[in-house]
Amino acid sequence: MSDISAIPLTRIDGASDSLANHKGNVLLVVNVASKCGLTPQYEGLEALYNAKKDQGFEVLGFPANDFGAQEPGTHEEIVEFCQANYGVSFPLFAKADVTGPGKQPLYAELTKAVPEKQGPAAEFRERLKGFGMTPTEDPEVLWNFEKFVIGKNGDVVARFAPGTTPDDPALVSTIEAELAK
Repeated sequence: MSDISAIPLTRIDGASDSLANHKGNVLLVVNVASKCGLTPQYEGLEALYNAKKDQGFEVLGFPANDFGAQEPGTHEEIVEFCQANYGVSFPLFAKADVTGPGKQPLYAELTKAVPEKQGPAAEFRERLKGFGMTPTEDPEVLWNFEKFVIGKNGDVVARFAPGTTPDDPALVSTIEAELAK
């Protein structure tokens, strides 16, 4: 696997960043969207971040407009929405594709590192089909709010389906196990 920590990233405010700047922390990388049925997960992500940030945990939000055009806003609109509605204080990054041929390099490496997701992916995929949509197949990101856990050493250790909520015991125990290392 290539070193994902060296992949250049851009914060939503235009500042340069990379996962190397977060090394030593346990990271939860999530592709987010403001107009999705799962958008209320922002509340749980913020709660999880606040509960564990002093232990070396960070949530990194990556707005993406890949699924149902559910993140149509500008960077400024996304920040305003997240802060006004959910009090988001965790880092947000520039909007970019997380699936398909034009996906950002970070997501290309995340999906290569852990090609299959844990959690209710099959049920979620069937629900999308019920809405007349054609969901992606693994290793592609299925929908907004898919979650990747990166350990302190920079390795991708787990991947969770979009319907896995931030307070899901499997997700929380994975994060806690990584924090304990």
